[in-house]
Amino acid sequence: MDVKFINPFIDSILSVMPELGFKEIKKQGISIKEKSIKSLGVMLTLGVVGDIKGNVVYCLDMEGAKKIASVMMMGMPVNELDEMAQSALSELSNMLTANASTHFANDGININISTPAMMYGHDFEAKMNTEKILCIGVLVDDVLIEINIALEKF
Repeated sequence: MDVKFINPFIDSILSVMPELGFKEIKKQGISIKEKSIKSLGVMLTLGVVGDIKGNVVYCLDMEGAKKIASVMMMGMPVNELDEMAQSALSELSNMLTANASTHFANDGININISTPAMMYGHDFEAKMNTEKILCIGVLVDDVLIEINIALEKF
């Protein structure tokens, strides 16, 4: 796992989230996880292919997911993760990863991303394609979003 894969995602969240109406974005730190990611409540997974390959998984708890979806839906109350809220969260993961792919391209690394897959519930985990996963914790208006990066250069 190359630590150069971190900055495009940090830059992405710092530029995209304010454009969507989020006020306070703070990095919470970077950690390394083993091969699997335990659910916080909601997982959004995108595949990456090209000069690097793997997955990016955004994780947040259920209440945080509802708050994020509400802001994306212009303040509309979100009491459950209905289709509209799920669509908003999926679009957010798509926007963040697409923006990161632009940062990669500026560094001469070409990638394509898949459509997001969303999973939610309790007590599940996702096994990743790499032995180590870089996890960036970010607080967005007091909602923790974990960006789990499982990418390898080929």
